[in-house]
Order: sequence, then structure tokens, then C-alpha cells
Amino acid sequence: MAGVVIIGAGPGIGQAVARRFAREGMPVGLIARSERTLRGAADAVAGEVVTCRADSTDQAGLNAALDEVARAHGVPDALVYNAAIIQADAPGELSVRGHMEAWAVNVVGALNAAAHVAPAMAARGHGTILITGGMPEPKPQYVSLSLGKAGVRTLVTLLDQEYGPAGVHVASVTVAGPVAPGTDFDPDDIAEHYWRLHTQPRGRWTHEALHAAP
Repeated sequence: MAGVVIIGAGPGIGQAVARRFAREGMPVGLIARSERTLRGAADAVAGEVVTCRADSTDQAGLNAALDEVARAHGVPDALVYNAAIIQADAPGELSVRGHMEAWAVNVVGALNAAAHVAPAMAARGHGTILITGGMPEPKPQYVSLSLGKAGVRTLVTLLDQEYGPAGVHVASVTVAGPVAPGTDFDPDDIAEHYWRLHTQPRGRWTHEALHAAP
């Protein structure tokens, strides 16, 4: 079993998804920007774990981290992109550089990761790429995040068009609220969507799961 790779393995969704996949006996690769985050994530996951430090906006560094995990576990069965810049910014408040930095994390990092891993998944004939989404409705108080999550939906469509016919299932998990344990947006509950999408039979693939309050 080749396992799962999670980019953005901080506390919350990233670690919850890692625990969920590890419960199924899958080896886990964790990628994050800081050693402290990686240590905390590795301690939270039972099973075979490889950790790599990389910034999702550093294409060469991210590719090297993905290659390191692949050397340890093989071409992943699942790639989860969970990195994001979550901030409040109204129209005109954020600088051009600020928008570019947010877009790089929220969308371009996912594109780069998928483009690096998906060809090998396609050559093998199966694989899953899951991207954490949000903002089901755009909000003017969260301009950069609204734009980024709209970009994620489009990216899922593009990746599905490119790699879906070869057996790669691409989908997003849209989280419509603030993540916190013990609430309607408990990360362990959210993690179930990732596992369900990963295990969907090809004939019943869906490309977005929505986690919203009841």
C-alpha cells in the first residue's frame, strides 16, 4: 500500500485526515513548513510516518519533499492538499503582493503538487487527489479566500479533465465554517469526507464534498 501524502499537516484537518487514513493501515507522508508542526503531526499519527519540511509555494522544495515521500512509500494512493492562507480582507484592503501570496498558497501550490504527482498516478491507473476547499458562497469580508476557494473548484475540474480518464479521482472537500473540535466542524468528522472520496468506486466518483452545519 503506497499511502497518503498530506501537504499542510498542521493541527485540525491535516492531522485528522492523517489519523483517518492511518487507521486503515496506510503509511502517511506529512509535509509542512515548520519542524514543530511536523513533530506534532507525527506524534498524533499512529503507524508508519515520513515527515518532510517544505513550503507549498516553493515549487522545487515541495517537489523534493514529494519525491522523498515517494522514495519511502512509493507513488501515493492519495495526495491531500490542505495548505491555505485564511485571513479577513475586504475589497481594496489587501495589497497586490498580498493577493499574490494568498493565491500562491491557496491555488498554485495545489496545482504544482498535483502536476508533480498525478502523472505517475495516471501511469499506474489509479490515485486520488483531494484539495481542501471552503467558502461555498463568496463573502466580501474574505476576498482573497473567496477567490482562492473559487480557484480550487476550477482547478479540480481542470485536473479531472486532464487525469480523470486515466483513473485519477480529483475532488475537493468544502468546509463551510470554522474548524474546531467538539463543534459541527470537528476535524475528525470532516476527515471522513476525505476517506469516503478516496474509497469511492470509479463509476460513482463525485468531485466535491460539502461539510456544513446541520
